[in-house]
Amino acid sequence: MNVLIVFYSMYGHIYRMAEAVKEGAAGVKGAEVKLCRVPETLPDEVLGKMGALETKKTWAHIPVCTVDDLAAADAILFGAPTRFGNMCGQMRQFLDATGGLWAKGGLVGKVGSVFTSSATQHGGQESTILSFHVTLLHHGMVIVGLPYAFQGQTRMDEITGGSPYGASTIAGGDGSRMPSENELAAARYQGKHVAEIAAKMFR
Repeated sequence: MNVLIVFYSMYGHIYRMAEAVKEGAAGVKGAEVKLCRVPETLPDEVLGKMGALETKKTWAHIPVCTVDDLAAADAILFGAPTRFGNMCGQMRQFLDATGGLWAKGGLVGKVGSVFTSSATQHGGQESTILSFHVTLLHHGMVIVGLPYAFQGQTRMDEITGGSPYGASTIAGGDGSRMPSENELAAARYQGKHVAEIAAKMFR
């Protein structure tokens, strides 16, 4: 049972969430978990001006995802930061290149799930995940979210990401806030939950 985690991260928030998702999925018996990143579309000059060039070296060792990687997976968790309430352009461009896979029904019946980040508490976390689901539905995927069985999303003692649509984190306006332990726990839970469902479907 192959679980693929596909992510785009600029400052490290989604990368940390992806690692937590992987940790959760890897705990499920029989799960083979792979982490990969979508291609960068911005030149180094622009990334440098955005203060992201050095940060992105942290996960440069992770392989770049291909369409064939998607086809080989039984379950795919996508991680992308929000941009104006939608997924970032790098993830959108990657998904727009999956037309051939769509034509063959290559993702029909596979498990799909999404996690995200935003700068602010109400910066589009839910709309990003829900609009992402549209693409997964067009591919015929079985969508899995983050159930309220993960009780960390009902906490009132801290500002935290997470919704029934998927795990999320709040980066702060300057990007200085990294995922809290509660948000990482949500990501682990989602990874485990998706892998368990895939195990039931594909074993």
